[in-house]
Amino acid sequence: MVEAGHFALVLAFALALVQTLVPLVGARTGNSRMMAVGGPVAVTGFALTVLSFATLATAYASSDFSVANVWENSHSLQPLIYKITGTWGNHEGSMLLWVLILTFFGALVAVFGGNLPATLRANVLAVQGAIGATFFLFILTTSNPFIRMNPAPIEGRDLNPILQDLGLAIHPPLLYLGYVGFSICFSFSVAALIEGRIDASWARWVRPWTLVAWMFLTGGIAMGSYWAYYELGWGGFWFWDPVENASFMPWLAGTALLHSAIVMEKRSALKIWTLLLAILTFSLSLLGTFLVRSGVLTSVHAFATDPTRGVFILCMLTLFIGGSLALFALRASRLTAGGLFHPISREGALILNNLFLTTATATVLIGTLYPLAVEALTADKISVGAPFFNLTFGPLMVPLLVVVPFGPLLAWKRGDLFAVAQRLMAAFAAALLAVLVTALFIDGTSAFAALGVGLAFWLICGALTDLAVKSGFGTVAPDVMLRRLVGLPRSVFGTALAHFGLGLTTLGIVGTLCFGTEKILSMRAGETVELSGQTLRFEGLYPSQGPNYSEDRGRFALLGADGSTTSEITSAKRFYPVRQMTTTESGIKTIGFSQLYLSLGDQATDGSVVVRVWWKPLVTLIWGGGLVMMAGAAMSLMDRRLRVGAPSRRRKPTGAVPSASLP
Repeated sequence: MVEAGHFALVLAFALALVQTLVPLVGARTGNSRMMAVGGPVAVTGFALTVLSFATLATAYASSDFSVANVWENSHSLQPLIYKITGTWGNHEGSMLLWVLILTFFGALVAVFGGNLPATLRANVLAVQGAIGATFFLFILTTSNPFIRMNPAPIEGRDLNPILQDLGLAIHPPLLYLGYVGFSICFSFSVAALIEGRIDASWARWVRPWTLVAWMFLTGGIAMGSYWAYYELGWGGFWFWDPVENASFMPWLAGTALLHSAIVMEKRSALKIWTLLLAILTFSLSLLGTFLVRSGVLTSVHAFATDPTRGVFILCMLTLFIGGSLALFALRASRLTAGGLFHPISREGALILNNLFLTTATATVLIGTLYPLAVEALTADKISVGAPFFNLTFGPLMVPLLVVVPFGPLLAWKRGDLFAVAQRLMAAFAAALLAVLVTALFIDGTSAFAALGVGLAFWLICGALTDLAVKSGFGTVAPDVMLRRLVGLPRSVFGTALAHFGLGLTTLGIVGTLCFGTEKILSMRAGETVELSGQTLRFEGLYPSQGPNYSEDRGRFALLGADGSTTSEITSAKRFYPVRQMTTTESGIKTIGFSQLYLSLGDQATDGSVVVRVWWKPLVTLIWGGGLVMMAGAAMSLMDRRLRVGAPSRRRKPTGAVPSASLP
């Protein structure tokens, strides 16, 4: 069966070459039969990739250690769930997951793209096939997951203990769906450049794919942040790690692309800029692949790889990024310019949004790559950490967040800024009240805390104001308002939800950074510690045995006001004998939107244990806001206007008079 999976991978590579060449030639020569080849080939290539991936997953589930990849990343005592997720918990398997998702998106275009112009569909599938063929070749030549071992070892080397967590089942697939999803936007852009024609219909075709990719990338980043938060025992939600930045940059650029595509769809403007953003967004995804797998970075996220893989990926970057930008430089001047609009308009607000987002992306890119450039040129090693990003990225985000509520309320082409400001007075009053309450009753020493809370409420109330204004709240009867609210396009709800989620995430970040407290102390059994009104009693360490690890489990009792135990929190130090690694399993108690977070340190000779305790106010809103943003994207995808080619519903009025009979 393993050889069948390997052979399926080779066949998928061959079909990817066919998908690249035949539809492209057909589009150039006008041969409809050759153009039609792309669809069936894309679907068949996806089916073969599914077979290959399922074969590798089966080898993991059955602990087939004759496969070198399984031997290096699995163990017979691992729980079944971690055996399966271990399929993509390594370089080779994760690359197979990458091409699986890549061929999946290509198959979706083949199945649901029947309403696209034939030449555009053929060119999109050809570009997608070229990306797939390159990645298949990379896997087969440098990262083959089906290499055999003879004789087969009796036992495996175990999966990295940090990866033996449910987060591995969720985070990488979500992240790759986002990364690879932007490949469709890239393919549409290159296809439009090949044809030399782009219009508002192109933006409507691209926008759903952008929404899907952005939605999954948002979820992947949020899940990765929470996974690192509870698994590493460090108590933080973002470290500005270079590989974290590698996923954050496509998200920033993708957010700009999403807003730019709206302008292009509605006003036929920003055509060239939207094309360039689609290219750059996927280029940043490819750059993230290079950073993780080339060996140039030392990171908890990075795969340990040999230089050959890095050189191959660098060639891929040159081919796709350099090639697409060269094509853009040749063809962009031939594209027609978009429509005109006043600076004070919804288009103007979206351009301002793009300006801040792309500048922020460039800032993160410079901070990420600068140490690598310095090391390559001078052999000196430097690090660019949180202070740089906080001082450069933060000031760019604050004015952007301030103008976010204005955008949806401004009219297209020419808006009235004063009228919009009047509509937002209630949101401004709520934000001002939040600032005053924070400064007077919560923390009067930090202006950042008060202004941060006010900014979060400004975003939240601004999103609600958008729905209230468009439904006629306060200007029409309640039943009419309710009908208007229900009848609003789903994209309006999606925008409001996304901005509402952004406000929740902002509130969570401000609450955690400004109001959180921390204690580090040595505790013996029976001792208590108080933190922000919460009292904990250390009950002691208790040894325990897992399927492939042993652990010392620390139990803590959360005490009520009367001294009685209200709940128990457990934190542990685990030892994995096969890997000879120790991990920290944090103990977390969620109270409302806040969390009490425990992490065990080393045990001293006198029997005491080092304990780190954090009180993290509103921390769950950081990831809850991400889920709300995902819900906003899903709601926008349900909008009928994004179903390309769907006929509009028009009710014929009763007794309507034919137009020809009118006087």
